[in-house]
Amino acid sequence: MMMKSTLGFLLSQIFVFQQLAVFCASQDFDFFYFVQQWPGSYCDTKQSCCYPTTGKPAADFGIHGLWPNYNDGSYPSNCDNSNPFDPSSISDIKRQLQQEWPTLACPSGDGNKFWGHEWNKHGTCSEDILDQPGYFQAALKLKQQTDLLNVLQNVGINPDGEFYSLTSITKAIKDATGFTPGLECNVDASGNSQLYQIYICVDTSATSLIECPVLPRGKCSSRIEFPIF
Repeated sequence: MMMKSTLGFLLSQIFVFQQLAVFCASQDFDFFYFVQQWPGSYCDTKQSCCYPTTGKPAADFGIHGLWPNYNDGSYPSNCDNSNPFDPSSISDIKRQLQQEWPTLACPSGDGNKFWGHEWNKHGTCSEDILDQPGYFQAALKLKQQTDLLNVLQNVGINPDGEFYSLTSITKAIKDATGFTPGLECNVDASGNSQLYQIYICVDTSATSLIECPVLPRGKCSSRIEFPIF
């Protein structure tokens, strides 16, 4: 009897430790990177792209992800395999996600694979703060709040295939948001450096923009192309 009681106690403690491990993994981060990508730069590479099954996305920055991050530049990932992406959890905002968070990967898809990857790898690491619909809704609100294309066009920086200084792009976004963005570039089919992704830092509640504790290494030239889409 004593042996059964001891075994039961040990099993209960193991369960508690497992639950604590999941909880700690999901809450242990310092800030979010909110990352938006320019579709023209995603597509204008040797790898190219595939438009989603809903058709060509709008010529606007699309959401890439909302990524929990540490102050030293590292990040947690795949924090809870027991809580995989459930497409039904975002059914009421799916149309909006297809507009604001479109997939450009090949083969063409409806977005579920892309969103599933983002939730499973990144979203689960903040699940004590944001459940699945809350995670995607937070990203949509941040997209509306930052409105990057409008910010750039207001100062004459347009997706017209021309080259703009890295400094002017950074300044335009900082002046509009109050915080310094991180810029990431890729290379087009002709070998030119082009504006690819913009990183904005957000607090752990995923509501307020903050100054980035660390900026990503963007591999950008001093002048970069803003390609047409």
